[in-house]
Amino acid sequence: MEVLCVNYIKTKEAAKICGITDRMVEYHCSAGRIKGAKKMENTWLVLVNVEKPADGRYRSSKVKDGENK
Repeated sequence: MEVLCVNYIKTKEAAKICGITDRMVEYHCSAGRIKGAKKMENTWLVLVNVEKPADGRYRSSKVKDGENK
């Protein structure tokens, strides 16, 4: 029988890796933008190999003519 070991880190450690605040890491976790994040009681746990998620608050492309401005 194989045992899969997965290492998790807290949001403060993930924030240092991603270069964002720990509050933004919590925001991305609750929005489902960080894969594999789990909430245990009041703390979010993130996989060790976390990557900075795309910030969904801004558009990455300019608005084309005729679209909503």
